[in-house]
Amino acid sequence: MQEKNSPQVISVSPEVMGGTPVFAGTRVPIQTFLDYMEAGETIDDFLAGFPTVKREQLIQFLEQAKELMVANVA
Repeated sequence: MQEKNSPQVISVSPEVMGGTPVFAGTRVPIQTFLDYMEAGETIDDFLAGFPTVKREQLIQFLEQAKELMVANVA
């Protein structure tokens, strides 16, 4: 899960994209990243198309997703 000192990765606010989960500090939906990955694009492709998202945010998102998946399997 998210450590106390780690920055927030996902933001949800009715004022930003109508409450769609986005990468914090951006207007880029998390679903857009997942769609890129599903289509076989690379992280670099995604970052080139959405420069407001930082590589560190993506890595932290993937780490948190992994932790959640592992925790839900156990």
